[in-house]
Amino acid sequence: MVVDHSPRLDLVFHALAHPARRAIIRQLSARECNLSEIAAPLEMTFPAATKHVRVLERAKLVRRRVVGRQHLCRLHAEPLKDAARWTEQFRRNWEARFKALDSLLDEMKSEEHA
Repeated sequence: MVVDHSPRLDLVFHALAHPARRAIIRQLSARECNLSEIAAPLEMTFPAATKHVRVLERAKLVRRRVVGRQHLCRLHAEPLKDAARWTEQFRRNWEARFKALDSLLDEMKSEEHA
C-alpha cells in the first residue's frame, strides 16, 4: 500500500490540480520545451508560465536546464508513478465493491423470478 501521508505525493497532487500545469505536463510529454514555448499555447504571460513550472519543479515533475539564455524544461514522470499507485489501490477496492454489488443484484433478480 502506498503511504497516504507523503509530502512528495502532496506536492504531486497539488501540481496536478491546476489545468495549466496538466497542459504543461502533456506538452512536455512530447518533447523538451523552453519557457516561451510552454507559455504560448496557454495564452499566459512568461512570468505566469514560469510560476507554474516552478510548482511542477517542486513536485519533481519537471526538470529545467539552462542553455545560454534559454531555460529548457523536460518531463520527469517518476513522481506520477507514485500518484498512480496511490489511486490504483482505490480503483481495485471500488472494482471489488462493484463486483460484489453486481453479484447481489443478480442474486436478487434470480430470487424475484423464482
